[in-house]
Amino acid sequence: MDHFGGRALGFGGGGGCGAVRCRHCSASLPAMPGARVIQCAQCYGVTRVGGRGRRRHPNPVEPWRPAVPMPVAGGGFFPGSRGKKRAVLIGITYASMRRRGSQLMRGPVNDVKCMRYLLCERFGFPNDCVLILTDEEKDPCRLATKENIRMAMNWLVQGCSSGDSLVFHFSGIGVQVPDDDGDEVDGYDEAICPMDSFSQGPILDDEINEAIVRPLVHGAKLHAVVDAEHSSTVLDLPFLCCLSSRSGGWQWEDHRPPTGAYKGSSGGQAMLFSGCSDGNNKHSLLPEASTVGAMTHSFIKAVECEPRATYGSLLTTMRSIMRDGGVTCNLQGPIGAPIRKVANFSGIQEPNLSCSEMFDIYRKPFVL
Repeated sequence: MDHFGGRALGFGGGGGCGAVRCRHCSASLPAMPGARVIQCAQCYGVTRVGGRGRRRHPNPVEPWRPAVPMPVAGGGFFPGSRGKKRAVLIGITYASMRRRGSQLMRGPVNDVKCMRYLLCERFGFPNDCVLILTDEEKDPCRLATKENIRMAMNWLVQGCSSGDSLVFHFSGIGVQVPDDDGDEVDGYDEAICPMDSFSQGPILDDEINEAIVRPLVHGAKLHAVVDAEHSSTVLDLPFLCCLSSRSGGWQWEDHRPPTGAYKGSSGGQAMLFSGCSDGNNKHSLLPEASTVGAMTHSFIKAVECEPRATYGSLLTTMRSIMRDGGVTCNLQGPIGAPIRKVANFSGIQEPNLSCSEMFDIYRKPFVL
């Protein structure tokens, strides 16, 4: 199919629907039989096809049961190290997509390199416990495909125990999809796009929540940083801390699903640093090869500036850095030195924090 049409994203369920109108640009999109979601290759918007095949959400009182681990595509293996500190870092440039306007150049890959340096040099994460997936890897098991990202999330949390500190970072393209099972306050599921999103589909927040939030046991903690538009609640966590337009301070909002579906952990704590975006950049910005993403830059820089940060002071510093424009990159270390500019390719205006539980953000220290 050429790049002026759309490609069906196979989620299973639903019937053949013929032509479907893109809900974003009204283009006519051919829907393959059995597809539930289709992505427009003109505006990159995602449209649901029909409403059948809805999932049954876990009952709040039912115990969480981990999914059976899947073999890694290509027969390779992820790191065998099971250190108490583990991380999965994903950066996707989408260079293989046909339309030049979809490329993010090397910004997301630079984000991953900077995050790895921060984790290993500042917080003592072992090198062999940091798994990197990009679309520039030569090893097929390290490519940021949908299957490999799923496997990486599984590797991150599998066998987690009290005292584990886990990190998930994604830099790339995010999308919104109309919710079809009533578990979203705003009526939309959020999703991240793997490098093969047009053929395999995005990864919805419901799946991300089930993969890396639900398995967290008591005493384990997960920090996620997502540098993508439409990423505000992409882990589907029940509580969101954002800037109040009335008070001007950070305030918790209850985002628990209206259906009563449980989106918390199995006793551990999950936290997501993300941001609100207007979604108007249409992926047309082409950062230079020497750039880093604004969200990733503000997080790393705030951590460097706040050696004894609380979550509240970290959010405030991140917001200040983002509002200053961040045109010039001044990250420390050998990774940051060659990166000269900051590009807001995710369109994020304000940082925010979501979590599996509410807490005093001005008293709780930030510790990885």
